[in-house]
Amino acid sequence: MGSYYRETCFSTLRMKRLLQIALALLILTGALIALGWWQYTQSPLSMSRPTLDIEIERGTAGQSIATSLTRQGISVPGWQLAVALRLRGDAQRIRAGNFELKAPMTLKALLDRLTRGDVSLREVALIEGWTIKQLREALARQNDLKPDSAQLDDQALLKALGAGESHLEGLFAPDTYAYVRGSSDLEILRRAYRLQSHRLQAAWAARTRSAASPPLKSAYEALILASIVEKETGREADRAQVAAVFANRLNRGMMLQSDPTTIYGMGSQFDGNLRRRDLRTDTPYNTYTRTGLPPSPIAMPGRASLTAALNPAPSQALYFVARGDGSSEFSNDLAAHNRAVNRFQKKLP
Repeated sequence: MGSYYRETCFSTLRMKRLLQIALALLILTGALIALGWWQYTQSPLSMSRPTLDIEIERGTAGQSIATSLTRQGISVPGWQLAVALRLRGDAQRIRAGNFELKAPMTLKALLDRLTRGDVSLREVALIEGWTIKQLREALARQNDLKPDSAQLDDQALLKALGAGESHLEGLFAPDTYAYVRGSSDLEILRRAYRLQSHRLQAAWAARTRSAASPPLKSAYEALILASIVEKETGREADRAQVAAVFANRLNRGMMLQSDPTTIYGMGSQFDGNLRRRDLRTDTPYNTYTRTGLPPSPIAMPGRASLTAALNPAPSQALYFVARGDGSSEFSNDLAAHNRAVNRFQKKLP
């Protein structure tokens, strides 16, 4: 009886201890889970700077992600990241790309960003009136773009774009283009080419037709005229008037006598001063020696210049001269034009 009692007490004591240990382990496990959840959802990760621009390379996975993040300034224990990814079940959804991370950031927020793929974007602006030379120089300055077009001459680049035109000039739409770091500059050029084609065809389809309309045979000729309008004035209110002058001249068979086309034809020989001898030196782009439009655009025209070229203002003007304040004085005949030149250029009374 005594032995049985002792054994029963011992068993009961042992059961209590086992229950106490199990309870302690349960509490500890719960505490660890709570701590892990708090660290996952609430505890900010250690970041070397308030804002970090990180890159996840294609093919990076598992422990390599934590190693890469630590190298780039955001400290994430590899085991913690591995456990979180396993529990989330989206390890395969980590996206390659560039991400802008701002402190404070939790592990949950970080993994949400990496799996959503909302990468940080760069931008490059292509400006109205730029030549293809200026455009290519601007792309070359974008260190985050792969310079895939750098080794391509104009004809090779036209082929890479799938373009049917024979000149690159004017084929790209002035606009701001967003891209992911590491993108090819060819992708920017393809997008700009497609957008300019779309804008040109839309403007060509919506053009007005009247006796005062320019005698254009194709949308490409409209692009050429629009590029001249773009270079002749940056003033919104004057574009349609400038386009009217050139439309009137083309309809009468007069020379366009545009300084920007002549300067473009001079290329690197232009030193900033347009002289009389330059106006007499014949090139395919010298509209003082040749009638009609030059063989290609001379710059990238914006949408407003495309619209103006195809929808010139109702005007009889054949001449214009800069007033010196960004606007132009328009004249219907040479005598009035000469008076305007004396007034605004030569400062004569």
